[in-house]
Amino acid sequence: MRSRVFACLALALATTVGSMSAQAPGSPHDTVSATVDGVKVSIEYGRPFMRGRKIVGGLVPYGRVWRTGADQSTTLTTAAPLVIGGTAVPAGKVSLYTLPSPQGWKLIINKQTGQWGTEYDQAQDLARVDLIVKTLAAPVDQFTIEIDGGQIRLAWEMTELAVPIKKG
Repeated sequence: MRSRVFACLALALATTVGSMSAQAPGSPHDTVSATVDGVKVSIEYGRPFMRGRKIVGGLVPYGRVWRTGADQSTTLTTAAPLVIGGTAVPAGKVSLYTLPSPQGWKLIINKQTGQWGTEYDQAQDLARVDLIVKTLAAPVDQFTIEIDGGQIRLAWEMTELAVPIKKG
């Protein structure tokens, strides 16, 4: 009898662990790529969902640097120099952070890469550039980044942010 109980417990545990590892991550990761003025550009980031939470001014608080996604820092990779929001960005990798405020948002281009998203070092900032802020007509449930039409666009909840991008 005891061995049957242990066998049932072992099977239940194995099934639970198996189903846990088969579930999608809470914030799946994505990479968006585009060619900007002949230059290949990609952005790798975590894509959290709203899950009924207040995002702007809540989960993403005003006045504090945000990792611009989930998990590891969001990374932009470029094969050649770019100009993002008027700032020269060299070829290679940089991290992207944002600084939200009710008066406007800043995109932070940071030279440090490979770190967890909350490990932000202001001394590594290459630049802080203004983002164009737009209120959306309908909410965006999952954080999304696009590179399109000479812009990088970020959207989540009722907010869309944009910054011009071109070959350097």
